[in-house]
Amino acid sequence: MSSIARAIDALNEKVGFYASYLVLPLLVVVAWEVLMRYALNAPTSWAFELTVFIYGVHYSLTLGYAHKHDTHVAIDVFEARLAPRSRTILRIVANLVLFIPTIGLLAYYSCDLAAASWVQRELASSSWAPAIYPYKTLMAIGFVLFFLQGISKLLTDIRSLKNLS
Repeated sequence: MSSIARAIDALNEKVGFYASYLVLPLLVVVAWEVLMRYALNAPTSWAFELTVFIYGVHYSLTLGYAHKHDTHVAIDVFEARLAPRSRTILRIVANLVLFIPTIGLLAYYSCDLAAASWVQRELASSSWAPAIYPYKTLMAIGFVLFFLQGISKLLTDIRSLKNLS
């Protein structure tokens, strides 16, 4: 079990690391749009949409990385007061009852939407009209990685619960 968790952790670590570099093209596109719009009075028809796509992919591909490093917003008022064993049991129950079903459904339906988008060769409904099926695919991959990271955390918590006994 620990080798599965380590493999998922390593995958999300690498994807998160490389996805973090998406802020660089995002900055370039935003700077270009600002230059074109305010300095040259010639706004582009594509920059805003491209920034949404880049940021959406950046956000979704780093979900698993953020979950691995516990950087998502959490309210641990109750958890902090529990003993280590009780805290681990609470995390396992929350993972099984809330995280796995919710993120599992998000991952499943995002993959379903991405597949439908590929079949339709879906385009954005803007004047630029870029293909959006690659973006939907990358976002689905992000949700799958997020789901897998939840599995990794569950396996890690189960293993640590055995050690706390």
